[in-house]
Amino acid sequence: MSDVHVDERKWPDRLHWQYSAQRLGSDEHGIWLCTPAGTVARRGTQPPLELQHGFVVCVPDTEWWIAEFYWDHPWHEIYVNVGTPPQWEGDRMTQVDLDLDVVRKVDGSVAVLDEDEFAEHQIAYEYPDDLIESTRLATRRAVDLLTYSREPFGSASQRWIEVARLR
Repeated sequence: MSDVHVDERKWPDRLHWQYSAQRLGSDEHGIWLCTPAGTVARRGTQPPLELQHGFVVCVPDTEWWIAEFYWDHPWHEIYVNVGTPPQWEGDRMTQVDLDLDVVRKVDGSVAVLDEDEFAEHQIAYEYPDDLIESTRLATRRAVDLLTYSREPFGSASQRWIEVARLR
């Protein structure tokens, strides 16, 4: 397993979440990473913090999201960060987070988060129209996939969660 630097940005190129993850492998859904509990992360220029819950991350090739799958979080089962398609440069994965998140809670309910932030940032950061439309389309798609447990939001993550927990 090799280390990967996860470089999440905010539009157009501002620091957001920065942390290291371990590459677990890949399948038809994308590259899977592990971020164990205790990983040190930094949000923008805020002080570093220790993540309390471990998760695996699915980084698809062409989707407008990356997804975190938790095995011990008290509220979230899956957390989808909607953003530009992930880009790889060596062992660095970069994605521009576009505010909207889709979550499947441990009770099975699905919710879209941060719609107010998305509306504010469209104006403040002058999101192009095609970026707004692609973000909305990806959000609707993520809601559908999560609601109906379509892969990779069905059972695909279980293999990678087991690999992560056994390491």
